[in-house]
Amino acid sequence: MKATILEILTHSPDKSRLHNALIDFLHFGLKQVYASLFGGALLVGILASKLFWPDEAPLARYDALFIYALVIQSAFLALKLETWEEARVILVFHLIGTAMEIFKTYAGSWEYPEDNLIRIGGVPLFSGFMYSAVGSYIARVWRIFDFRFTNYPPKLAAALLCLAIYINFFAHHYLPDMRYALFAITLLLFARTRVYFTPNKTHYWMPLLIGWGLVALFIWIAENVGTFGAIWVYPSQKAAWHIVSPEKIGSWYLLMIISFVLVTFIHKEKKNENAP
Repeated sequence: MKATILEILTHSPDKSRLHNALIDFLHFGLKQVYASLFGGALLVGILASKLFWPDEAPLARYDALFIYALVIQSAFLALKLETWEEARVILVFHLIGTAMEIFKTYAGSWEYPEDNLIRIGGVPLFSGFMYSAVGSYIARVWRIFDFRFTNYPPKLAAALLCLAIYINFFAHHYLPDMRYALFAITLLLFARTRVYFTPNKTHYWMPLLIGWGLVALFIWIAENVGTFGAIWVYPSQKAAWHIVSPEKIGSWYLLMIISFVLVTFIHKEKKNENAP
């Protein structure tokens, strides 16, 4: 059975179907929370350290957060809340994110205002875990919702798009920003792509482009939590904290595409070209 939740809620007179849809919605929410455990735990640590970490502590806050992230990772693996495959995803995203952070801080896009020991240049290694949280979420949500796809573009085309997006994150400091062209190519490749997911027993679907947009929105919200916790600051936030510009949602959308396509390669044995 395939349907959208909206179709069931608005067009079905069958109350049992409405009841089942609500149950599925509850399962959907609980599974989303489960998939977000790593990122949620990081945000809790960021806010707690902002509120309670003493300035005179012998261990720098960034270093404490790095150790905290490692402890979370180890605990998740020991408790089987995370698979080794998902841990591999976290490592890949940590490396990709750290490389970007080193360049972006050098270019002055943002900075980490506190001193610490576990860092490369101006970048505390804890920062890579914030990118890892995105990869962890995608890998986990993919598994627990049993993602399937229709009209997914060829892997090579998707990979080339990701490469162009990643290069543009660096190149736009020196060359014209190509993000609008990248958005157009994304639309061309993925406009017809549907992702099928199973909260409980019923299969639902949504356009993949919309799914990416929703996730990018929530990452932007998490980014505001991070900057409020003074983990990193943008130049405009040095005098006083303010909400990060909504324009950043577009950047997170592009990063989401990279993240998602990378996971399709890491989980290639689970990828299905046709929905059930």
